Amino acid sequence: MADFSSDLTPLGRRLSELSSEVSSADTSATWKEVENTAQALANGLRVRDGPVDNHTALGQTPLSQTLAALLASALHGATIPALPYIPAVFELLRVSANLCMDHGKLSPPWTPLEYLLRCCVDDNRAQLLEAGLPQAIVSLLEGYSESIPTPPAATPFPLSIPHLKVVRTAIGVLLNVSLNYDPVKSRLRSLDSGLTIMKLSTAIYPPAAWLIATPSSPEENTPEVQEETWTLRSTISSWAWKTIVDLKEVKDETLQIFNPDVLPLLTPALAAFCPPYSSASAFFKEDSAMFNTLLHADFEVLEEACTLIESLSLDVEDVRLSLARGLNFPSEHGGVPCLCTILDFIEKGDYPPVWKTAFPEADRKRRERVFDNCKAALIKSVVEVAGEERNEDVLWDDSEDNKPGGEFVCRMVHLIKKYVSDMDQMTSGAEVTKDTLAGRDDLVICASLSLGNLARREKNSRVLLSTPHSLAPFLTSPHLLSPSTDIKVKHGVIGLLKHLAQSCAQSAIIHDALLRAEVVKHVSRSGVWDEKTDEMADIVQVGAIGIVKYMCNASVENTFALVLPTTGEDSGHPTGLSLIMALVRRTKSTPVRSEGTRVLVNVIKSLWSNDPAASPADAAKTATLQGINSADVLAENQRKRHESMQAVLTPRVCARARKLIALSLMSTLKAGGPLALTAILTPLPFDTPLADPPSATPSASSELTSGSDVSSPVVTTPSTRGRLPIPRNALDMLIAVLRNVDNPVNFQMEVRVNVCSFFAQLTRHTSGPELLRVKDSVRPVVENVSENLQNASNKADLEMLVKSTKKLLDLWA
Repeated sequence: MADFSSDLTPLGRRLSELSSEVSSADTSATWKEVENTAQALANGLRVRDGPVDNHTALGQTPLSQTLAALLASALHGATIPALPYIPAVFELLRVSANLCMDHGKLSPPWTPLEYLLRCCVDDNRAQLLEAGLPQAIVSLLEGYSESIPTPPAATPFPLSIPHLKVVRTAIGVLLNVSLNYDPVKSRLRSLDSGLTIMKLSTAIYPPAAWLIATPSSPEENTPEVQEETWTLRSTISSWAWKTIVDLKEVKDETLQIFNPDVLPLLTPALAAFCPPYSSASAFFKEDSAMFNTLLHADFEVLEEACTLIESLSLDVEDVRLSLARGLNFPSEHGGVPCLCTILDFIEKGDYPPVWKTAFPEADRKRRERVFDNCKAALIKSVVEVAGEERNEDVLWDDSEDNKPGGEFVCRMVHLIKKYVSDMDQMTSGAEVTKDTLAGRDDLVICASLSLGNLARREKNSRVLLSTPHSLAPFLTSPHLLSPSTDIKVKHGVIGLLKHLAQSCAQSAIIHDALLRAEVVKHVSRSGVWDEKTDEMADIVQVGAIGIVKYMCNASVENTFALVLPTTGEDSGHPTGLSLIMALVRRTKSTPVRSEGTRVLVNVIKSLWSNDPAASPADAAKTATLQGINSADVLAENQRKRHESMQAVLTPRVCARARKLIALSLMSTLKAGGPLALTAILTPLPFDTPLADPPSATPSASSELTSGSDVSSPVVTTPSTRGRLPIPRNALDMLIAVLRNVDNPVNFQMEVRVNVCSFFAQLTRHTSGPELLRVKDSVRPVVENVSENLQNASNKADLEMLVKSTKKLLDLWA
């Protein structure tokens, strides 16, 4: 054969002639010449910087159509090539891959020459696409994938070396022809080529299968054959992942190349990193280059699989739904337990023992860090699945009485409880078992965040706090809530406790369980409101404030725990309320300041209202549980109430508690009136969040009473959500509410009645220049409102407001 080392166009012409000859004389000799010609052409195209730009020259010939025609002829109507035609197919694929090989830099910036070369490569890719070659190669790969069993076996898909070469080179063509070239990538996505490539790759190279693989024939039972076989298999895996990663890189991030069908292909890779482990290979010595190559290939599959599972769980709703369904319905994933496998890997997966001897320490530690990141990625996936609203009824299963909440819930509860019990054992010096979860903060994070997503309903919260789960004392363990606890653990535990606590006012079971576990005390001492936590955990601080807000709204006993200092062995700790107030003063976070103010409102309501928890009936219940006299309990509650009121009646607290309902309740006491008066006259600092329009949290059927003859009517939410002009102080806002004209907010009549009630309360317990200032500012507004009410056409509908304004004017007469 002539020397075509410089100019390859004669080879291209000869290949075209052979394509015509094959159609008339399909002989082995003809195909042998096709093989030889294609081989020489492919070898020549491997040269990037030769004296002749063969890539550009051949791209301007009909070579692309020739390659597509010869590939179709070689298949003879079959889906995969027969053995006699494999050599020719292999070389044709090599030509295709090398024709569109980048022969400049792979990525910009390019020099002018490199840019021209890159444009030529893209021209060749366009020619191959027009000739239908990428589509034909996808069909070829689909032909191979049709024989893969479902679900995929743990053993490698049996393919001979010639067929492995064809698959490897076909994937190489798709990688080269699509790399950074959107038209081909778009076509490949439309053909679901990513799923086909993934199916082949995961079947041909299951991680760690090389450690236990056995040859399928005597001919393969040699080290040389095994090395070539596993080199091909690992290369197929590597090239497949490179192709998939490139296909995923598109400008439109909403485009996905995978659907839930890919899940049973990805999750089996995780099982290779769970015990029991195989550490010896029948063919490759532990210190050999091949041994290390395959360890690296295993690790690459794990990293890519975890990354893909995470991204799909975050971005694709159908994937989240499918993972949840597969928990109870294995047929969802063809019998592959995808979510269970993920959970097993998170809980039991570990660094393969062989890493300790196979890698230098620095390399091993780097791999261990990546391994830990893989677990973190899958924890995000599990939490996202549990957080999917439509998954709540799927993951929460009430069908089995012996498994309250179902398999997923029981497993998450078990992780938290075992972690706490194992940590107790470890700190007590007891012998640590092999399967201990002590120190596994990641499991607590996964379980607490997942359960938090499922605990939004009252019935679910009741189950978690009732027998047999009884989670409350575990969640308040010092291993989970203490100043030394990792902030990520606190984030999960506090989030779960917040969702549990939000129903405690409606459920005695929930409230009693959280009260017995002393949730308020443990949250207050967890360090979450300490100054050192401010910069990194305001969302956790808000969640913790939310817990005590709900608890204080449920009963006065929780309020005592927040407001009063502890005694005995627990003495010396700052009160929860003082910590919140200090946090509110120093923070720049609007949510923290707002939630902190709401806690104050609930504290004041709890202390000043007729709380059922302080009633004789409730005292009798407490006395029975504690085995003491009910009268003593009632007396103790009254003492704590009085001490708590005194603790709250401070200028700083009143300055924060600007909500009308809180100030109204405060003003019913002689000591509270002056503080409330000062609070409404104090200028609002620039960084202080404006008080909410007066509102009440009790239900519409309840009424807050102050103990005096002027009650505080139920306050309903304003009908609109506009914003008042910025007031100088709380008095300006109250006046604006009374006037109720030229305001973006149309305050309902009940809100305006409440303002009148507040000023009446204030008058009974205050005097002096500040009260006169209030009267001088408010009286003209009340008189004007009263006059307008007298002339109103719907006077009957406003009767309550008419009476309130008249009563206030009579009081000030």
